[in-house]
Amino acid sequence: MRLSVFTAFAAAASLAAPAVAQPKAAPPRLIIAISVDQLSADLFDTYRPHFTGGFKRLVDQGVTFVNGYQSHAETETCPGHSTLLTGHHPGVTGVIANNWINQGAPRADKKVYCAEDEAAPGSTFQNYQVSPVHLKVPTLGELLKARDPRSRNVAVAGKDRTAVMMSGARVDQRWYWNGKDWVSDLKDAPVPATLPRFRAAFAAQFAQARPPLVPPPLCQARATPYQLTPTLTVGNGTLGRAAGDEEGMRTSPEHDGAVLALAAGLASELNLGRGPAPDVLAVGLSATDRVGHSYGWGGQEMCLHLLALDRELGDFLSVMDRRGVPYAVVLSADHGAADLPERLRAQGDTRAQRADPALGADAMGKVIAADLGLSRPALLGDGIGGAVWLDREIEPSRRPAVLAAALARYRAHPQVETVITAEESARLPMPTGDSSRWTLAQRVRAGFDPQRSGDFYLVLKAGVATKTRPTKGGVASHGLPWDYDRRVPILFVAPGHKPASPTAAADTVDILPTVASWIGLKLAPGSVDGVCRSEAATCR
Repeated sequence: MRLSVFTAFAAAASLAAPAVAQPKAAPPRLIIAISVDQLSADLFDTYRPHFTGGFKRLVDQGVTFVNGYQSHAETETCPGHSTLLTGHHPGVTGVIANNWINQGAPRADKKVYCAEDEAAPGSTFQNYQVSPVHLKVPTLGELLKARDPRSRNVAVAGKDRTAVMMSGARVDQRWYWNGKDWVSDLKDAPVPATLPRFRAAFAAQFAQARPPLVPPPLCQARATPYQLTPTLTVGNGTLGRAAGDEEGMRTSPEHDGAVLALAAGLASELNLGRGPAPDVLAVGLSATDRVGHSYGWGGQEMCLHLLALDRELGDFLSVMDRRGVPYAVVLSADHGAADLPERLRAQGDTRAQRADPALGADAMGKVIAADLGLSRPALLGDGIGGAVWLDREIEPSRRPAVLAAALARYRAHPQVETVITAEESARLPMPTGDSSRWTLAQRVRAGFDPQRSGDFYLVLKAGVATKTRPTKGGVASHGLPWDYDRRVPILFVAPGHKPASPTAAADTVDILPTVASWIGLKLAPGSVDGVCRSEAATCR
Protein backbone atom coordinates (compact mmCIF):
# COMPACT_ATOMS: atom_id res chain seq x y z
CA MET A 1 0.00 0.00 0.00
CA ARG A 2 1.42 3.37 -0.97
CA LEU A 3 1.26 6.00 1.72
CA SER A 4 1.91 9.38 0.09
CA VAL A 5 1.05 11.86 2.79
CA PHE A 6 3.38 14.47 1.31
CA THR A 7 1.51 14.45 -2.00
CA ALA A 8 -1.87 14.57 -0.25
CA PHE A 9 -0.88 17.56 1.90
CA ALA A 10 0.80 19.35 -0.97
CA ALA A 11 -2.29 19.02 -3.15
CA ALA A 12 -4.82 19.90 -0.44
CA ALA A 13 -2.85 22.91 0.75
CA SER A 14 -1.78 24.10 -2.71
CA LEU A 15 1.86 23.82 -1.72
CA ALA A 16 3.36 22.41 -4.89
CA ALA A 17 5.24 24.80 -7.17
CA PRO A 18 4.89 24.95 -10.96
CA ALA A 19 7.54 23.08 -12.90
CA VAL A 20 10.59 25.15 -13.85
CA ALA A 21 13.73 23.77 -15.46
CA GLN A 22 16.60 23.45 -12.97
CA PRO A 23 20.01 24.74 -14.08
CA LYS A 24 22.56 22.00 -14.61
CA ALA A 25 25.61 21.92 -12.34
CA ALA A 26 25.00 25.46 -11.11
CA PRO A 27 26.37 26.39 -7.67
CA PRO A 28 23.67 25.69 -5.07
CA ARG A 29 21.55 28.63 -3.94
CA LEU A 30 19.65 26.58 -1.41
CA ILE A 31 21.07 24.10 1.10
CA ILE A 32 18.53 21.52 2.26
CA ALA A 33 19.74 19.83 5.44
CA ILE A 34 17.68 16.78 6.38
CA SER A 35 17.89 14.90 9.65
CA VAL A 36 16.24 11.51 10.08
CA ASP A 37 15.99 11.03 13.83
CA GLN A 38 17.39 7.64 14.98
CA LEU A 39 18.52 6.55 11.51
CA SER A 40 21.49 4.41 12.52
CA ALA A 41 23.99 3.30 9.91
CA ASP A 42 23.04 -0.29 10.74
CA LEU A 43 19.41 0.44 9.95
CA PHE A 44 20.27 2.37 6.80
CA ASP A 45 22.58 -0.39 5.58
CA THR A 46 19.87 -3.00 6.17
CA TYR A 47 17.32 -1.26 3.95
CA ARG A 48 19.60 0.47 1.47
CA PRO A 49 19.25 -2.31 -1.16
CA HIS A 50 15.46 -2.00 -0.96
CA PHE A 51 15.06 1.76 -1.33
CA THR A 52 13.51 2.95 -4.59
CA GLY A 53 12.64 6.58 -3.83
CA GLY A 54 14.33 9.50 -2.11
CA PHE A 55 16.99 7.56 -0.23
CA LYS A 56 17.99 5.70 -3.37
CA ARG A 57 18.18 8.91 -5.34
CA LEU A 58 20.45 10.56 -2.77
CA VAL A 59 22.73 7.53 -2.68
CA ASP A 60 22.83 7.23 -6.47
CA GLN A 61 23.57 10.93 -6.98
CA GLY A 62 25.72 11.75 -3.97
CA VAL A 63 28.60 10.86 -1.71
CA THR A 64 27.45 8.43 0.98
CA PHE A 65 29.67 8.01 4.00
CA VAL A 66 28.67 4.61 5.34
CA ASN A 67 30.78 5.14 8.47
CA GLY A 68 29.56 8.49 9.68
CA TYR A 69 29.73 9.17 13.38
CA GLN A 70 27.99 11.17 16.04
CA SER A 71 31.27 10.83 17.84
CA HIS A 72 30.29 11.86 21.39
CA ALA A 73 29.09 9.55 24.16
CA GLU A 74 25.64 11.03 24.93
CA THR A 75 23.88 9.92 21.75
CA GLU A 76 20.57 11.72 22.15
CA THR A 77 18.43 13.96 19.98
CA CYS A 78 19.51 17.38 21.20
CA PRO A 79 23.30 16.97 21.33
CA GLY A 80 23.25 15.09 18.03
CA HIS A 81 21.31 17.80 16.26
CA SER A 82 23.57 20.45 17.73
CA THR A 83 26.50 18.97 15.76
CA LEU A 84 24.82 18.76 12.35
CA LEU A 85 25.00 22.39 11.24
CA THR A 86 27.49 23.92 13.67
CA GLY A 87 30.67 21.94 12.98
CA HIS A 88 31.19 21.47 16.71
CA HIS A 89 30.97 18.63 19.24
CA PRO A 90 28.45 18.97 22.10
CA GLY A 91 31.25 19.90 24.49
CA VAL A 92 31.54 23.12 22.48
CA THR A 93 27.90 23.63 21.48
CA GLY A 94 26.98 23.39 25.17
CA VAL A 95 24.13 21.00 24.40
CA ILE A 96 25.31 18.03 26.45
CA ALA A 97 22.06 16.01 26.55
CA ASN A 98 18.32 16.24 26.03
CA ASN A 99 18.02 17.15 29.70
CA TRP A 100 20.48 18.04 32.42
CA ILE A 101 20.57 19.34 35.97
CA ASN A 102 21.22 23.03 36.61
CA GLN A 103 21.33 23.38 40.36
CA GLY A 104 21.67 27.13 39.97
CA ALA A 105 18.51 27.48 37.89
CA PRO A 106 16.30 30.38 39.07
CA ARG A 107 13.35 28.12 39.80
CA ALA A 108 12.52 25.27 42.16
CA ASP A 109 12.65 22.73 39.31
CA LYS A 110 16.34 22.14 38.57
CA LYS A 111 15.97 19.79 35.62
CA VAL A 112 16.55 21.66 32.36
CA TYR A 113 15.38 20.85 28.84
CA CYS A 114 17.95 21.48 26.12
CA ALA A 115 15.69 23.72 24.02
CA GLU A 116 14.21 25.87 26.77
CA ASP A 117 15.06 29.02 28.69
CA GLU A 118 14.83 28.02 32.34
CA ALA A 119 15.08 31.69 33.33
CA ALA A 120 11.72 32.43 31.69
CA PRO A 121 9.22 33.54 34.37
CA GLY A 122 6.85 30.76 35.38
CA SER A 123 8.61 28.08 33.38
CA THR A 124 9.05 24.50 34.55
CA PHE A 125 10.67 21.46 33.02
CA GLN A 126 7.24 20.26 31.91
CA ASN A 127 5.90 23.69 30.92
CA TYR A 128 8.88 25.29 29.22
CA GLN A 129 9.51 28.18 26.86
CA VAL A 130 11.19 27.01 23.66
CA SER A 131 14.46 28.84 23.14
CA PRO A 132 17.91 28.42 21.51
CA VAL A 133 19.62 30.07 24.50
CA HIS A 134 21.63 26.95 25.39
CA LEU A 135 23.27 26.67 21.95
CA LYS A 136 26.63 28.42 22.34
CA VAL A 137 27.76 28.45 18.71
CA PRO A 138 26.23 29.64 15.40
CA THR A 139 24.58 27.35 12.88
CA LEU A 140 25.14 27.34 9.12
CA GLY A 141 22.11 29.56 8.63
CA GLU A 142 23.38 32.07 11.18
CA LEU A 143 26.85 32.16 9.61
CA LEU A 144 25.29 32.87 6.22
CA LYS A 145 23.16 35.66 7.68
CA ALA A 146 26.24 37.14 9.35
CA ARG A 147 27.94 37.21 5.95
CA ASP A 148 24.87 38.56 4.16
CA PRO A 149 21.67 39.39 6.09
CA ARG A 150 19.66 38.63 2.96
CA SER A 151 20.27 34.88 3.43
CA ARG A 152 17.19 33.11 4.81
CA ASN A 153 17.41 30.57 7.64
CA VAL A 154 14.31 28.34 7.82
CA ALA A 155 13.60 25.20 9.85
CA VAL A 156 10.68 22.74 9.95
CA ALA A 157 10.72 19.68 12.19
CA GLY A 158 8.67 17.16 14.08
CA LYS A 159 10.35 18.18 17.37
CA ASP A 160 11.04 21.63 18.75
CA ARG A 161 14.58 20.70 19.82
CA THR A 162 15.41 19.50 16.32
CA ALA A 163 14.25 22.74 14.72
CA VAL A 164 16.06 24.86 17.32
CA MET A 165 19.40 23.04 17.17
CA MET A 166 19.52 23.03 13.37
CA SER A 167 18.69 26.73 13.01
CA GLY A 168 19.88 28.59 16.13
CA ALA A 169 19.00 32.11 17.22
CA ARG A 170 18.93 34.15 14.00
CA VAL A 171 16.03 32.54 12.16
CA ASP A 172 13.48 33.73 9.62
CA GLN A 173 10.93 30.95 10.08
CA ARG A 174 10.85 27.97 12.48
CA TRP A 175 7.90 25.58 12.79
CA TYR A 176 7.40 22.28 14.63
CA TRP A 177 4.75 20.01 16.13
CA ASN A 178 4.10 20.58 19.86
CA GLY A 179 1.73 17.65 20.40
CA LYS A 180 -1.36 19.66 19.49
CA ASP A 181 -0.52 21.97 16.61
CA TRP A 182 2.20 23.23 14.30
CA VAL A 183 3.69 26.20 16.13
CA SER A 184 6.67 28.57 16.19
CA ASP A 185 8.64 30.16 19.03
CA LEU A 186 9.42 33.22 16.85
CA LYS A 187 7.04 35.84 18.19
CA ASP A 188 7.99 38.63 15.79
CA ALA A 189 8.18 36.64 12.55
CA PRO A 190 5.19 37.01 10.20
CA VAL A 191 2.98 33.94 9.83
CA PRO A 192 3.35 32.69 6.24
CA ALA A 193 0.22 32.26 4.15
CA THR A 194 1.24 28.62 3.77
CA LEU A 195 0.47 27.90 7.42
CA PRO A 196 -3.35 28.24 7.46
CA ARG A 197 -3.66 26.11 4.34
CA PHE A 198 -1.28 23.51 5.70
CA ARG A 199 -2.99 23.39 9.09
CA ALA A 200 -6.39 22.90 7.43
CA ALA A 201 -5.05 20.07 5.26
CA PHE A 202 -3.36 18.46 8.25
CA ALA A 203 -6.48 18.73 10.42
CA ALA A 204 -8.59 17.08 7.73
CA GLN A 205 -6.09 14.23 7.39
CA PHE A 206 -5.73 13.84 11.16
CA ALA A 207 -9.49 13.64 11.66
CA GLN A 208 -9.63 10.54 9.47
CA ALA A 209 -8.57 7.07 10.55
CA ARG A 210 -5.50 5.71 8.78
CA PRO A 211 -5.99 2.12 7.63
CA PRO A 212 -3.22 -0.40 8.33
CA LEU A 213 -0.48 -0.53 5.74
CA VAL A 214 -0.33 -3.72 3.70
CA PRO A 215 3.15 -5.19 4.22
CA PRO A 216 5.11 -6.38 1.20
CA PRO A 217 7.00 -9.70 1.47
CA LEU A 218 10.14 -7.90 2.66
CA CYS A 219 8.26 -6.62 5.72
CA GLN A 220 6.23 -9.80 6.25
CA ALA A 221 9.51 -11.67 6.71
CA ARG A 222 10.22 -9.46 9.75
CA ALA A 223 6.77 -9.86 11.32
CA THR A 224 7.68 -12.00 14.35
CA PRO A 225 5.60 -10.92 17.36
CA TYR A 226 7.20 -10.37 20.77
CA GLN A 227 4.85 -10.21 23.74
CA LEU A 228 6.69 -7.92 26.13
CA THR A 229 3.91 -7.46 28.70
CA PRO A 230 0.39 -8.93 28.97
CA THR A 231 -0.93 -5.95 26.97
CA LEU A 232 2.05 -5.06 24.77
CA THR A 233 3.10 -7.00 21.67
CA VAL A 234 5.44 -5.61 19.03
CA GLY A 235 7.03 -6.85 15.85
CA ASN A 236 4.04 -7.45 13.59
CA GLY A 237 2.30 -4.07 13.66
CA THR A 238 0.96 -2.34 10.56
CA LEU A 239 0.98 1.36 11.62
CA GLY A 240 -2.73 2.00 11.32
CA ARG A 241 -4.38 4.51 13.66
CA ALA A 242 -7.78 5.70 14.81
CA ALA A 243 -9.09 9.13 13.88
CA GLY A 244 -7.41 11.81 15.98
CA ASP A 245 -4.80 9.45 17.44
CA GLU A 246 -1.86 11.82 17.98
CA GLU A 247 0.56 9.12 19.11
CA GLY A 248 -0.29 6.96 16.11
CA MET A 249 0.16 9.95 13.81
CA ARG A 250 3.62 10.77 15.17
CA THR A 251 4.68 7.12 15.06
CA SER A 252 4.50 6.75 11.30
CA PRO A 253 5.68 8.31 8.03
CA GLU A 254 2.46 10.32 8.07
CA HIS A 255 4.14 12.77 10.43
CA ASP A 256 7.28 13.02 8.32
CA GLY A 257 5.18 13.55 5.21
CA ALA A 258 3.55 16.52 6.92
CA VAL A 259 6.95 18.01 7.84
CA LEU A 260 8.16 17.62 4.26
CA ALA A 261 5.00 19.21 2.87
CA LEU A 262 5.29 22.22 5.16
CA ALA A 263 8.98 22.58 4.27
CA ALA A 264 8.14 22.53 0.57
CA GLY A 265 5.37 25.07 1.07
CA LEU A 266 7.66 27.48 2.91
CA ALA A 267 10.38 27.05 0.29
CA SER A 268 7.88 28.02 -2.40
CA GLU A 269 6.26 30.94 -0.56
CA LEU A 270 9.55 32.42 0.65
CA ASN A 271 11.24 31.85 -2.72
CA LEU A 272 14.12 30.08 -1.02
CA GLY A 273 17.11 29.82 -3.33
CA ARG A 274 16.01 32.73 -5.52
CA GLY A 275 17.40 35.57 -3.44
CA PRO A 276 20.70 37.43 -3.72
CA ALA A 277 22.38 35.14 -1.14
CA PRO A 278 22.23 31.38 -0.44
CA ASP A 279 19.48 30.12 1.88
CA VAL A 280 19.20 27.20 4.31
CA LEU A 281 16.20 24.94 4.79
CA ALA A 282 16.60 22.55 7.75
CA VAL A 283 14.16 19.63 7.82
CA GLY A 284 13.86 17.40 10.88
CA LEU A 285 12.05 14.07 10.40
CA SER A 286 11.28 12.53 13.77
CA ALA A 287 8.97 9.57 13.12
CA THR A 288 11.78 7.03 12.71
CA ASP A 289 12.73 7.77 16.32
CA ARG A 290 9.16 7.26 17.47
CA VAL A 291 8.86 3.98 15.57
CA GLY A 292 12.19 2.82 16.95
CA HIS A 293 11.27 3.59 20.55
CA SER A 294 7.79 2.10 20.19
CA TYR A 295 8.63 -1.10 18.30
CA GLY A 296 12.41 -1.43 17.95
CA TRP A 297 13.95 -1.48 14.51
CA GLY A 298 14.06 -5.18 13.65
CA GLY A 299 10.36 -5.80 13.08
CA GLN A 300 7.67 -5.22 10.48
CA GLU A 301 6.81 -1.74 11.81
CA MET A 302 10.18 -0.19 10.98
CA CYS A 303 10.21 -1.91 7.60
CA LEU A 304 6.84 -0.39 6.68
CA HIS A 305 7.88 3.00 7.98
CA LEU A 306 11.20 3.26 6.16
CA LEU A 307 9.82 2.10 2.82
CA ALA A 308 7.05 4.69 3.08
CA LEU A 309 9.48 7.41 4.22
CA ASP A 310 11.63 6.59 1.21
CA ARG A 311 8.65 7.38 -1.04
CA GLU A 312 7.75 10.55 0.89
CA LEU A 313 11.29 11.81 0.57
CA GLY A 314 11.28 11.06 -3.16
CA ASP A 315 8.06 13.04 -3.60
CA PHE A 316 9.58 15.98 -1.71
CA LEU A 317 12.73 16.01 -3.85
CA SER A 318 10.64 15.89 -7.03
CA VAL A 319 8.75 19.00 -5.92
CA MET A 320 12.03 20.74 -5.10
CA ASP A 321 13.28 19.84 -8.60
CA ARG A 322 10.30 21.51 -10.20
CA ARG A 323 11.09 24.82 -8.50
CA GLY A 324 13.99 25.36 -10.88
CA VAL A 325 16.37 26.40 -8.10
CA PRO A 326 19.89 24.91 -7.93
CA TYR A 327 19.97 23.20 -4.55
CA ALA A 328 22.18 20.79 -2.64
CA VAL A 329 21.24 18.25 0.04
CA VAL A 330 22.94 16.85 3.09
CA LEU A 331 21.21 14.09 5.04
CA SER A 332 22.26 12.51 8.30
CA ALA A 333 20.94 11.58 11.75
CA ASP A 334 21.25 12.72 15.33
CA HIS A 335 22.03 9.23 16.68
CA GLY A 336 21.44 5.54 16.07
CA ALA A 337 19.82 2.98 18.36
CA ALA A 338 19.83 -0.63 19.47
CA ASP A 339 16.90 -2.93 18.79
CA LEU A 340 14.78 -4.10 21.69
CA PRO A 341 16.72 -6.49 23.98
CA GLU A 342 14.15 -9.28 23.78
CA ARG A 343 14.50 -9.57 20.01
CA LEU A 344 18.29 -9.26 20.15
CA ARG A 345 18.53 -12.07 22.70
CA ALA A 346 16.27 -14.25 20.59
CA GLN A 347 18.70 -13.65 17.73
CA GLY A 348 21.64 -14.77 19.84
CA ASP A 349 23.01 -11.52 21.27
CA THR A 350 23.84 -12.53 24.83
CA ARG A 351 24.85 -8.97 25.75
CA ALA A 352 21.31 -7.64 25.31
CA GLN A 353 19.58 -6.88 28.59
CA ARG A 354 17.66 -4.14 30.34
CA ALA A 355 19.35 -1.86 32.84
CA ASP A 356 19.07 -2.51 36.55
CA PRO A 357 16.83 0.23 38.05
CA ALA A 358 19.30 0.45 40.94
CA LEU A 359 21.68 2.26 38.55
CA GLY A 360 19.45 5.33 38.39
CA ALA A 361 20.90 8.43 40.05
CA ASP A 362 17.92 8.75 42.39
CA ALA A 363 18.07 5.12 43.52
CA MET A 364 21.84 5.06 43.90
CA GLY A 365 21.81 8.45 45.63
CA LYS A 366 19.45 7.17 48.31
CA VAL A 367 21.66 4.16 48.98
CA ILE A 368 24.78 6.33 49.29
CA ALA A 369 22.96 8.81 51.51
CA ALA A 370 21.94 5.98 53.84
CA ASP A 371 25.48 4.59 53.89
CA LEU A 372 26.99 7.97 54.77
CA GLY A 373 24.25 9.19 57.10
CA LEU A 374 23.16 12.07 54.87
CA SER A 375 19.76 13.67 55.31
CA ARG A 376 19.04 13.92 51.57
CA PRO A 377 19.73 11.87 48.42
CA ALA A 378 23.31 12.36 47.32
CA LEU A 379 22.98 12.22 43.52
CA LEU A 380 20.98 13.94 40.79
CA GLY A 381 20.52 12.81 37.20
CA ASP A 382 18.16 12.05 34.34
CA GLY A 383 17.49 8.39 33.73
CA ILE A 384 20.17 5.70 33.73
CA GLY A 385 23.62 6.26 32.29
CA GLY A 386 25.32 9.49 31.27
CA ALA A 387 25.96 12.50 33.48
CA VAL A 388 25.41 12.37 37.25
CA TRP A 389 25.66 15.34 39.64
CA LEU A 390 26.46 15.49 43.35
CA ASP A 391 23.80 17.37 45.29
CA ARG A 392 25.18 20.87 45.99
CA GLU A 393 23.38 20.96 49.33
CA ILE A 394 25.84 18.40 50.66
CA GLU A 395 28.49 20.01 52.83
CA PRO A 396 31.68 20.62 50.82
CA SER A 397 33.73 18.63 53.33
CA ARG A 398 31.61 15.55 52.67
CA ARG A 399 31.52 15.74 48.88
CA PRO A 400 34.77 13.79 48.33
CA ALA A 401 33.36 10.89 50.36
CA VAL A 402 30.10 10.97 48.37
CA LEU A 403 31.99 10.94 45.08
CA ALA A 404 34.23 8.08 46.23
CA ALA A 405 31.23 6.04 47.37
CA ALA A 406 29.38 6.64 44.08
CA LEU A 407 32.38 5.66 41.98
CA ALA A 408 32.96 2.51 44.01
CA ARG A 409 29.35 1.35 43.87
CA TYR A 410 28.93 2.07 40.16
CA ARG A 411 32.24 0.51 39.14
CA ALA A 412 31.39 -2.66 41.04
CA HIS A 413 28.11 -3.14 39.17
CA PRO A 414 28.21 -5.86 36.45
CA GLN A 415 26.31 -3.68 33.94
CA VAL A 416 28.78 -0.78 34.17
CA GLU A 417 31.68 -0.49 31.73
CA THR A 418 33.38 2.50 33.35
CA VAL A 419 32.84 5.75 35.22
CA ILE A 420 34.72 8.90 34.16
CA THR A 421 34.92 11.89 36.47
CA ALA A 422 34.59 15.52 35.40
CA GLU A 423 38.14 16.08 36.58
CA GLU A 424 39.37 13.34 34.25
CA SER A 425 37.42 14.77 31.31
CA ALA A 426 38.67 18.29 31.97
CA ARG A 427 42.28 17.11 31.70
CA LEU A 428 41.76 15.71 28.20
CA PRO A 429 41.99 17.86 25.05
CA MET A 430 39.06 17.86 22.66
CA PRO A 431 39.69 14.73 20.54
CA THR A 432 40.42 14.99 16.83
CA GLY A 433 40.99 12.60 13.94
CA ASP A 434 39.24 9.31 13.20
CA SER A 435 36.39 9.17 15.72
CA SER A 436 35.82 5.47 15.05
CA ARG A 437 39.05 4.87 16.97
CA TRP A 438 38.37 7.15 19.93
CA THR A 439 38.57 5.73 23.43
CA LEU A 440 35.55 5.86 25.73
CA ALA A 441 37.20 8.72 27.61
CA GLN A 442 37.56 10.68 24.36
CA ARG A 443 33.91 10.06 23.45
CA VAL A 444 32.85 11.38 26.84
CA ARG A 445 35.22 14.34 26.49
CA ALA A 446 33.64 15.33 23.15
CA GLY A 447 30.40 16.00 25.02
CA PHE A 448 31.90 17.50 28.17
CA ASP A 449 31.04 21.10 29.07
CA PRO A 450 32.65 22.18 32.35
CA GLN A 451 29.75 24.51 33.17
CA ARG A 452 26.94 22.04 32.46
CA SER A 453 28.22 18.47 32.63
CA GLY A 454 27.89 16.28 35.70
CA ASP A 455 30.45 15.42 38.34
CA PHE A 456 30.95 12.08 36.64
CA TYR A 457 29.78 10.17 33.60
CA LEU A 458 28.37 6.63 33.82
CA VAL A 459 29.02 4.34 30.84
CA LEU A 460 26.86 1.21 30.67
CA LYS A 461 28.21 -1.91 29.01
CA ALA A 462 27.42 -2.56 25.36
CA GLY A 463 24.05 -4.25 24.99
CA VAL A 464 22.49 -2.77 28.13
CA ALA A 465 19.31 -0.86 27.28
CA THR A 466 18.65 2.25 29.35
CA LYS A 467 14.94 1.35 29.42
CA THR A 468 14.56 -0.78 32.52
CA ARG A 469 11.26 -2.27 31.37
CA PRO A 470 9.20 -2.15 28.17
CA THR A 471 6.29 0.28 28.10
CA LYS A 472 3.93 1.48 25.39
CA GLY A 473 5.99 3.82 23.23
CA GLY A 474 9.22 2.82 24.98
CA VAL A 475 10.58 -0.66 24.24
CA ALA A 476 13.99 0.26 22.82
CA SER A 477 16.51 3.00 23.56
CA HIS A 478 19.72 4.81 22.67
CA GLY A 479 22.11 7.22 24.37
CA LEU A 480 25.24 5.10 24.81
CA PRO A 481 28.77 5.57 23.40
CA TRP A 482 28.77 2.31 21.44
CA ASP A 483 28.80 2.22 17.66
CA TYR A 484 25.21 1.04 17.28
CA ASP A 485 24.21 4.39 18.81
CA ARG A 486 27.05 6.52 17.34
CA ARG A 487 27.31 5.35 13.72
CA VAL A 488 25.01 7.18 11.29
CA PRO A 489 24.92 7.70 7.51
CA ILE A 490 26.10 11.03 6.11
CA LEU A 491 24.98 11.80 2.54
CA PHE A 492 26.17 14.79 0.52
CA VAL A 493 24.50 15.63 -2.81
CA ALA A 494 25.77 18.71 -4.63
CA PRO A 495 26.03 19.65 -8.32
CA GLY A 496 29.32 18.70 -9.91
CA HIS A 497 30.37 15.98 -7.46
CA LYS A 498 30.41 12.34 -8.55
CA PRO A 499 28.63 9.61 -6.58
CA ALA A 500 30.79 7.60 -4.19
CA SER A 501 30.57 5.51 -1.02
CA PRO A 502 33.76 6.14 0.96
CA THR A 503 34.47 3.67 3.74
CA ALA A 504 36.64 6.11 5.69
CA ALA A 505 35.14 7.37 8.92
CA ALA A 506 33.46 10.77 8.78
CA ASP A 507 31.96 12.86 11.54
CA THR A 508 28.76 14.89 11.63
CA VAL A 509 30.86 17.93 12.59
CA ASP A 510 32.36 17.63 9.09
CA ILE A 511 29.02 18.62 7.54
CA LEU A 512 29.31 22.37 8.12
CA PRO A 513 32.83 22.85 6.64
CA THR A 514 31.95 20.61 3.68
CA VAL A 515 28.73 22.46 2.89
CA ALA A 516 30.50 25.79 3.43
CA SER A 517 32.87 24.92 0.58
CA TRP A 518 29.91 24.48 -1.79
CA ILE A 519 28.74 28.06 -1.28
CA GLY A 520 32.01 29.86 -0.72
CA LEU A 521 31.50 30.43 2.99
CA LYS A 522 34.94 31.08 4.44
CA LEU A 523 35.69 29.55 7.83
CA ALA A 524 38.71 30.66 9.82
CA PRO A 525 41.26 27.87 10.31
CA GLY A 526 40.49 25.97 13.50
CA SER A 527 37.19 27.75 14.02
CA VAL A 528 35.20 24.48 13.96
CA ASP A 529 35.87 20.94 15.14
CA GLY A 530 35.04 19.38 11.77
CA VAL A 531 36.96 19.24 8.51
CA CYS A 532 35.91 19.68 4.90
CA ARG A 533 35.57 16.27 3.25
CA SER A 534 37.41 16.24 -0.06
CA GLU A 535 35.34 13.22 -1.16
CA ALA A 536 32.29 15.49 -1.37
CA ALA A 537 33.68 18.98 -2.00
CA THR A 538 36.49 21.05 -3.45
CA CYS A 539 38.05 22.01 -0.13
CA ARG A 540 40.08 25.19 0.06
